Amino acid sequence: FSSANAFCGQSSMQENNTAVAGKLFAFARTYASFHGYISICVCLFGIITNVFNVTVLTRKHMKTPVNIILTWLALSDIITMLSYVPFAMHFYCLFPSESKSAEKNSEEWMTYMIFHINLAATTHTVSIWLCVLLAIIRYIHIRSPTKALSMKLKRIKQARWAILLIYICSALILIPNYMSNQLLQYKPSESNETIFVLEDLKLGKNNTEIMVLVNVWIYAFTAKLIPCLLMCIFGSLLIYNIHVKIRHRRKVLQISGASSIRLNEHSRTTKMLLAVIILFLVTELPQGILIVCSACVENFFDTVYIPLGDVMDIVALVNNAVNFILYCSMSTKFRETFVHLFCNCHLIRETPEELGYVLTARMAKLDSHSNNNENHNQIPNHGNSNCNVNLITANHTSR
Repeated sequence: FSSANAFCGQSSMQENNTAVAGKLFAFARTYASFHGYISICVCLFGIITNVFNVTVLTRKHMKTPVNIILTWLALSDIITMLSYVPFAMHFYCLFPSESKSAEKNSEEWMTYMIFHINLAATTHTVSIWLCVLLAIIRYIHIRSPTKALSMKLKRIKQARWAILLIYICSALILIPNYMSNQLLQYKPSESNETIFVLEDLKLGKNNTEIMVLVNVWIYAFTAKLIPCLLMCIFGSLLIYNIHVKIRHRRKVLQISGASSIRLNEHSRTTKMLLAVIILFLVTELPQGILIVCSACVENFFDTVYIPLGDVMDIVALVNNAVNFILYCSMSTKFRETFVHLFCNCHLIRETPEELGYVLTARMAKLDSHSNNNENHNQIPNHGNSNCNVNLITANHTSR
């Protein structure tokens, strides 16, 4: 191309980017007026359902490596949503999202915003890596099932150590994120009041600080891109092994009525598992790409990433809140235990053994072939190799 054509193309691109940015900001302003109320409703629903998750998954007969991971995942999601409720109430519901005032931008509330940003980024990273750990452990269970009690206890112990390591490492690798968020005093020209604002990160500009760039690249790869890659790998291997075992069982075994029911359960679990993985990738992978573009493309952070910040937040919150629905849909054991604990009032008068610790005949029959008992001839009927976490993005670091 000639230099003139190149210049014309660049001008056209800038005009298109300006037009797109205008539409994005118009959409962001419209949605921001509803975001606070929507996010609070999602958070309240998610907190309640994740309390249900913890209650069910910590029952004695539910004690498996997979369920221990899901329990700590639910706790991480609860922390994220508990932190988001006062943030959304103050910065969206009580005050317009774009306004700045001494009451809204007080030192106390802006300090809480920084605390929320750091806490949400940490719990989000924890949730994503717990999902990766969940996929790996489920894959190991299918590849190397065992009935030995000693091996089950060993795997439970290993899962607990892995969870502890994830929590510690997630806090350590986000130290640059903690250091990059600073408060600045600011006096608007139209007012003598002093307000506090977050320091501009200057992403996608020539004067971006090294610490900010380090934080962006670490967050993009450790909390988005690498987990997505691992989930693709182990999720694909898990689905492949499920199909292989089903085909092998159909060839070797004479299908009885009960076996047909189990095969239908396994087929449904496989489809749900694939849907969960796709939903996870659709949610997290674009965010990772947007973060990388924010660091590499000039003005991308200000014109694209910032307007989409609230949308990414609500998507992450929804992912945190829907796990209970997914567990009930994919796990007969989880659903039956929940019904025994919360829906059968007459069980209150029964003995502890009857209060959910002894399953119904149908539930026990299915569970004998589930991942929780790790039968080497069966496939787990928990379809939770992936959890939609998911988690709050670090988009508020610019606010």
